[in-house]
Amino acid sequence: MNIETLQILTKNLEEQTAFYNKILGLEIIAKEEKEVSFKIGLSILKLVYSEDFTPYHYAINIPSNQSTEALKWLKKRVAILKDGIHEIQDFDFWNAKAVYFYDKDNNIVELIARKNLKIHSDQKFRSSSLLNISEIGMLTQNIIPLYERLKNISGLNIYDGTTERFCAIGDENGLFIAINKKLKTKWFPTEDKPFSSPFIIDFKEKGKVFKFEFKNDVLDLNK
Repeated sequence: MNIETLQILTKNLEEQTAFYNKILGLEIIAKEEKEVSFKIGLSILKLVYSEDFTPYHYAINIPSNQSTEALKWLKKRVAILKDGIHEIQDFDFWNAKAVYFYDKDNNIVELIARKNLKIHSDQKFRSSSLLNISEIGMLTQNIIPLYERLKNISGLNIYDGTTERFCAIGDENGLFIAINKKLKTKWFPTEDKPFSSPFIIDFKEKGKVFKFEFKNDVLDLNK
């Protein structure tokens, strides 16, 4: 699936606006009193102010060969979230490498280089190297109804995992990372507590556009 827009909440709108625009160099494509939207490659990240906020975990695809270049670029701008001493995480089971950092809301943001996508670049890594939003974390007490909802309406399949504890739904271009809050209680690599943070997502699958809202453990069509 191709994620076109991901809408999440923020408790620090101005700080987040400065972070994504000034520090990461992302283009602001729309800004109002209580919301701002950024261009991330082929996707849009929309932040909406809310006092009722809990952190998110989402990922951004980068060129398949540029995990090291992405790390060097990030280290000039943010602190890297490590697993022990490792700054680049090697996911051999996904044939991918990733680097993690916090934004100003303590959302865990991941830049992931998926070798299977075979998207290579010989250009210097910069903000324009960010390809698209490729994952959003989705915490729930029961993965099964979320997966069945996505499968029945949009045709998405399980990419990895099972519906018991951890289930990646979609494909390497775009994934819902569904986790069971009773069985998985920490995000990698920080061991931060996951939350059932609400979001709205627009994505395209096999030429069709779908819009879902995740809220209170329920994933439903947003009209």
